[in-house]
Amino acid sequence: MVQETVPEAEFIKIWQELGTKGTAEKLGIARRTVRKRKERIAERTGLELSGRIPDGHHLKGKSTLYDADGNVVIEWVKTNVDKEEAVLIQAEIVEALKEKIVRADKVKSPKETIDTLMTLYPVGDHHFGMLAWGEETGESDYDLQIAENLLAKATQHLVDSSPDSEEAALLLLGDFMHYDSFQPVTPMHKNLLDADGRFPKMVRAAIRAIRHQIECALEKHKHLRLVIEIGNHDIAGTIWLMEAFAMFYEKEPRVTVDTSPRPFHCFTFGQNMIGTHHGHSVKMNALPLVFATDWPEAWGNTKYRAIHTGHVHHDQIKENPGVKVESHGILAPGDAYAANHGYRSRQSMKAIVLHKEHGEVSRFTVNPEMLE
Repeated sequence: MVQETVPEAEFIKIWQELGTKGTAEKLGIARRTVRKRKERIAERTGLELSGRIPDGHHLKGKSTLYDADGNVVIEWVKTNVDKEEAVLIQAEIVEALKEKIVRADKVKSPKETIDTLMTLYPVGDHHFGMLAWGEETGESDYDLQIAENLLAKATQHLVDSSPDSEEAALLLLGDFMHYDSFQPVTPMHKNLLDADGRFPKMVRAAIRAIRHQIECALEKHKHLRLVIEIGNHDIAGTIWLMEAFAMFYEKEPRVTVDTSPRPFHCFTFGQNMIGTHHGHSVKMNALPLVFATDWPEAWGNTKYRAIHTGHVHHDQIKENPGVKVESHGILAPGDAYAANHGYRSRQSMKAIVLHKEHGEVSRFTVNPEMLE
C-alpha cells in the first residue's frame, strides 16, 4: 500500500492512531512524506490536526481498562521520544529557515543623526503563534497575520516619532514566539497552548517581523544593536534566532547582534547602563544585585542604570538605589487562559530616548487603537 492510494480520511485516521513513525511504517513511505501530507491537509481544511502520539515520539505500548461486559473504559497510550524522528524534525526547521536565511541588503544610512542620543525599542512578549478569539477573551482577535501587521505598524510609528538618534537598540524581551516545537505546548511544563498555524509558519513570520523592524530602524539610525532575550515560551527558538540574525547581518557593520546564550544581557551608552532579562527566572527586586555582580565595570562606570524585562505583560517600574527595573507591556491581547484567570493589561509598545550624559530624556508610546 502506498501513501497516495490511501484516502484522506483513512490517512488521518491512521496518523491519529499510530503517529508519524507508525504511519510511515504501515504505509511503507518516508516519515517526511507523512508530515508533508498531514500539513497539506491541515492547510487546506484549516483544521489543527492532533493525534494520540506527538511528533518526535513513538508508540511504546498501550494499557486498556475494560468493564465487566468487555467494553473499553479507558486506555493509556505510552510513548517514548524517538531520537531519529527528533533529528528529522530539526532538519525540517532548518529547511524552513533556509528560505529566509539570505544576507540582508544594505540599507542606506541616514545622512544626519544626533550622536548624543540612543533610542531603545523594547518589545514585550509578542507571542507569535498565539491564537485568541475575541468573543471568548473579551479582547481583540489575534493570530500570526495580526501579530505581524501589528508589530510592523507599531514599530514604524515609533521610529517615525522618535528623534534622529545615531544609536538605537531593539530589545526583544522574551516570549517573542508562543511555543518552541511542533507541539504547541510550553517547553518546561508542557501546558497546552492555543496556537495558530504550523511551527514553520510561525518561524517564518517571526523572522520577517524582526527583519522589518531592523530595516525600519536602519533608515532612521546609523547603528542598531539587536538583543533577543530568552523567554520561558521560546527557550530554544531564541538561540537559533540570535544565530540566524547574526548571519543575516554579518557583513552589515551597522548592525550588532548579541549572541550570548545567557538569560541576561547588558551594554552601555555613555553614562547609561542598559540591562535586559525576560523576568521568568529572577524577580524584579533581585535583578539589581545580579547585574551589579555580573557587570561591575558597566555598573561602576555609569550613572543612569535601567533593567528592562517582560513576562508579566504589563507596565511596572521599581526604583531601587542606583537602578530602575522596568517591566514592559505588550501589544498582544490576552488569550483564553489569561481571560479565564482574570489577567488584564493595556496593550502598548514604547520607544525610550537616552542622552549620553543625562539618562532618559523622553519616551513615546503607541497602542493598537492608534494604528487603526
